[in-house]
Amino acid sequence: MTNNSLRNSARILGAALRALLVLTVVCGVVYPLAVTGVAQALFHDKANGSEVTYRGAVVGSELIGQRYDLPLKQGQKTPDPDLRWFQPRPANGLGTNSVNTQYKLILSGATNRSGDNKELIARVRDAKAAVVRDNSTAGYRVDPSDVPAEAVTSSGSGLDPHVSPQYATLQAHRVAERNGLDVKRVEQLVEDHTEGRTLGFMGEPRVNVLALNIALRELVGTG
Repeated sequence: MTNNSLRNSARILGAALRALLVLTVVCGVVYPLAVTGVAQALFHDKANGSEVTYRGAVVGSELIGQRYDLPLKQGQKTPDPDLRWFQPRPANGLGTNSVNTQYKLILSGATNRSGDNKELIARVRDAKAAVVRDNSTAGYRVDPSDVPAEAVTSSGSGLDPHVSPQYATLQAHRVAERNGLDVKRVEQLVEDHTEGRTLGFMGEPRVNVLALNIALRELVGTG
């Protein structure tokens, strides 16, 4: 009886080890390699982070918004926006990297505040005033009623790479003035980089801020 019990235990243990080895090879090696191979073959750009390359260097991702700010001044906690460039949505919901400060991490998050939260209301009011102030020029005054919602609120992730065509166009006068360009040329630039609804019916028209600023850099470089 004891010998039979030992043989049964050894047989079960052997079967379990063989199953573990097979599943490890299939799930841990074969499947990841197959998925990676298919992704690289059919969706190379997306599989590698939808990276955007400009003049031989990676400058960002189509899927992740980024700021266009001036260098921090002494005593500043947050930098001022570089008004030569189109600006993205606010990213007020992002936290701070307190886990491993050795690295500069991109953090995602929303404010999670309700619409009647006093702090959120004050933040939106201040952001709206800043949009009006920053985008008004000597010959163009931004009407507060023309400021779209996404210009003063962050997205759920805080990393939205797009703005609406309305917000991009609202910035055109300021961008034109700061770069010595004709307003009509800048407005045409916005129109050329406006993406339609996905499949023609999902979502809203949008403008990728990174792609727009790359095109602006090219336009400034050519006069």
